[in-house]
Amino acid sequence: MKYLLDDATFEKIYQVLRGIKNIHIKNSLKLRRFIEAIYYMSRAGSSWRLLPYYYGDWRSVHKRFKSWSDQGIWQKIFKMAQINPDMEYVMIDSTIVRAHACSAGYIKNNQSEKALGRSAGGFTTKIHTLVDALGNPLEFIVTSGQKNDHTQAEQLTKNMYNTYVLADKGYSSYSFIKQLYNQNCVPIIPPKTNFQQPWNYDKHLYKERYLIECLFGKSKHFRRIFSRFDKSATSFLSFVQFVGALIWFK
Repeated sequence: MKYLLDDATFEKIYQVLRGIKNIHIKNSLKLRRFIEAIYYMSRAGSSWRLLPYYYGDWRSVHKRFKSWSDQGIWQKIFKMAQINPDMEYVMIDSTIVRAHACSAGYIKNNQSEKALGRSAGGFTTKIHTLVDALGNPLEFIVTSGQKNDHTQAEQLTKNMYNTYVLADKGYSSYSFIKQLYNQNCVPIIPPKTNFQQPWNYDKHLYKERYLIECLFGKSKHFRRIFSRFDKSATSFLSFVQFVGALIWFK
């Protein structure tokens, strides 16, 4: 079997997994094949049934992936991959992901609960993201596509203190600005043109916000992020977190 992940990246994943309790990773060869299978699925974005045979039975791989999702293991990998983030300033934004028709119908009439909805882009999911000053991801939240950006802003930044927070006009609400000041953060957010009491912001520092757009570009090289195929919001978020961890390991 030809490995898609380089040895250095797998070794970093393996070392992170060794720090997580209650998972079976003693057989490194079987673990490598499983991680390679998940990497293949994230890159190809295909149906689980089309997983190449040399990665093992697709049902077993999917069952293990879903088990790790339910246990929050992919989230732990993502969090433990975040070594020495640059917190000089952080950025928040969101990106729309078109949902494939096969992602619908997990349970009837619960699309919103599964982070699916109708927006201008059609049947979509939105990924809300927090990144550090180098453009490395720190947090992900998935919602239905029609959700406004600022609805997740307070959740994304609740643990941010004594730093600058860069965001676009979609986050320019008085309540969010007040929260940032209460956390000793400096908002670098342009006010909307219809605000009666606009504020000044550092336009030079605001230019650095391009880094979060670069992150979205990197993530969407993975077809399972570019287009959502998973019915479960937990499974889709797990793929997003796995890709986020890979970006850190690079």
